[in-house]
Amino acid sequence: MIKDTSLNFNNIPNELITLLEIIEMDKGTESFSFPQAFNWERFVELAKHHRLYPQLFSKIKELNISIPTAVNKSLLRLYQRNTFHMLHLTGEMNRVSQLFYHNQVKTIFLKGPILGKELYGDISIRTSGDIDVLVPLESIETVDRLLYEEGYVKDDYFSTILDDWKWRHHHVTYFHPIKQIKLEIHWRLSPGPGVEPSFMDLWNRKRHSTISNVPIYMLGKEDLFMFLISHGARHGWSRLRWLADIHQLVLQGQNWKCLYSILEKYEMVHLTGQALLLSSNLFNTPLNQEMEGCARKQEAVRLAKRTIFYFERLVNLHTEPLPLEVSSYHKSYLFSLKSLKQKVIFILSFLHPYPEDAETLPLPKSLHYLYFPLRPALWFWRKAKKQAVL
Repeated sequence: MIKDTSLNFNNIPNELITLLEIIEMDKGTESFSFPQAFNWERFVELAKHHRLYPQLFSKIKELNISIPTAVNKSLLRLYQRNTFHMLHLTGEMNRVSQLFYHNQVKTIFLKGPILGKELYGDISIRTSGDIDVLVPLESIETVDRLLYEEGYVKDDYFSTILDDWKWRHHHVTYFHPIKQIKLEIHWRLSPGPGVEPSFMDLWNRKRHSTISNVPIYMLGKEDLFMFLISHGARHGWSRLRWLADIHQLVLQGQNWKCLYSILEKYEMVHLTGQALLLSSNLFNTPLNQEMEGCARKQEAVRLAKRTIFYFERLVNLHTEPLPLEVSSYHKSYLFSLKSLKQKVIFILSFLHPYPEDAETLPLPKSLHYLYFPLRPALWFWRKAKKQAVL
């Protein structure tokens, strides 16, 4: 366990610190006292925002911690609602798995109820808003047809040109209006551009989940660790549930030699150090010698410091439009996560045409290749036009 005093948590709400202290408590711990001038409304709000209320309620009940009746009722309602929702998602996950299996679509479930079962031993202890499924890129059309026949509606939230969706984006969302279930179909683990394991590499390392008798496959242990690190870092760890997941993975034990080789291959060692350092400081995660070495690296400490911005605020990156302060900071933060090689690839990706180019100068599809040489001029035109309006 590392306690890095250079991480300044002084402006993190006192109620959040207290919440984490309760979650970390062991059975048999002496009675817990809440600080004076404690804001119970904020306490519940933070538990909801960070999606930690199932763990919090379970721990309060287990340790018989005294809290106001109204607060206990609020946490109980949240816990019960989440339990029913997770059961609902589990049932739909079984149906989707069977649907894809009978239509020869290889399927790996990334998050959702399987993480509750895998990491906490109970689907009710972890929240999940939707079901995330990874399928091979070549199966996307088949999946689209199958889900349409099942009553799902596709949310076409991005435009594309010259098939850039295949590497710029990583998933598309479907929603079932009757079941009120959101389903995310992934063909990549993370948005591009960037190198990541192929679907077949992930498939060959997959595991069978014990959540159901129906064939439900999940990522291999090292791949799951890598995926959760990438996902949490990309969101600034703005919901501490993601760090709680890393804490649980570390407690379960990792084959560090195998894990490190994968992280090094995909240039994610610095992101892992960031996550381990934060988890150690906020959740008292015990780290072995190799993990401590990773967490103490200068780049890991620098990135960990940048996430404190998100802990001091209730940042919801999925709610558009973002406040200007958050939007500007997050854009800079995302770029800082990239290695030098990843930054070069990202910058070079701007040379590839964007859908905005086709909107600026519509051309027949057969001539879309002309957007490559025309892109600098079209970008300059849009910039000049915008400045003129201002």
